[in-house]
Amino acid sequence: MTSSPGEGEEKEGPVIRDKRRIDPETGEVRAQAASPAPETPANGGATVTDEETSSLKTQLTERLADLQRLKAEYDNYRKRVERDRVAVREQALGQVLSELLPVLDDIGRARDHDELTGGFKSVAESLEAVTGKLGLERFGEKGEPFDPVVHEALMHSLSADVTETSVIDVLQPGYRIGERILRPARVAVADPDPDAGPSASGGEPGDADDEPGE
Repeated sequence: MTSSPGEGEEKEGPVIRDKRRIDPETGEVRAQAASPAPETPANGGATVTDEETSSLKTQLTERLADLQRLKAEYDNYRKRVERDRVAVREQALGQVLSELLPVLDDIGRARDHDELTGGFKSVAESLEAVTGKLGLERFGEKGEPFDPVVHEALMHSLSADVTETSVIDVLQPGYRIGERILRPARVAVADPDPDAGPSASGGEPGDADDEPGE
């Protein structure tokens, strides 16, 4: 008797996987096995070589040098603009104040002759105060050493009372704004007198050489 196929032996059937999340027998949620995510390189998969790193460093150094050079040029430009601005201001101010110098000279002469009184005195002092706030400075005094940069010698003489070329009289005061001379002081100067030697003390010259008893 011929046995039918499959009798006496187990026949393997297809494997069926239950992918349901809820177990039909227990009613609980089955744990799902998480598949590991593929690792991604921090640089996105790109590899940076030492040569590329060196090139980037070189470019960074060059850009930094360019920025420093640009900053230095800007600082120099700003300083130059500021100097030009101050110079233009002083030049314009100097031109205006130069026109007032004759008025200030009249005020000075009136003061020297005690004619600066009343309302004229008040106006004169106000004018001098305003010009002083604008930076106008008067200079030139008797007894100071002669300086051809700030003095203009109109008279010259010799004197035994000075040891160097000095101002003995101020004929017209000088004025300046900062380092800029609007007008030099016009003065009379004196040089040391070479013929005025130290006077001998007591008796005629040579008396000190006489021996006692003669």
